[in-house]
Amino acid sequence: MELGFDTRIVILAAGLMFLWALLLGIQKYRQILASPEAQAHPYTDIAHRAALLYAFAFMLVAVFVELSAWGTAVNLAAAGALAVFFVVSVATYMVHGLRQDTTNQLAQPDAGIRTFMVLLIVAEIGGFVVLLAGFALRAF
Repeated sequence: MELGFDTRIVILAAGLMFLWALLLGIQKYRQILASPEAQAHPYTDIAHRAALLYAFAFMLVAVFVELSAWGTAVNLAAAGALAVFFVVSVATYMVHGLRQDTTNQLAQPDAGIRTFMVLLIVAEIGGFVVLLAGFALRAF
């Protein structure tokens, strides 16, 4: 395979996230069956949808990694920053869906949640800006 190692890692992450989305579909279906309203918990639904969307986001990231002017280490660091927060977000949604303990985790955020959200913003936007700049440098 002629794809770079960094690209192959991100594509693997996309596949694993997609598999996770499919498995979350089972959790969603079970909750729908068990619910008098025939609905899954909102966070189970969010986890399922987020995992599906993040799987495709990983594929977009893989394209930018492959076409980046940066080296493997920089590309993996940038994509890894995105990946960590994609995974942690889905895991958090999944746990809230299993516990059925809230329908809005941000309604009364504590300092930990606020810090997490700032780190998420910096890591996701920063990681992608690095990859976008790497693409632009190489393409133009």
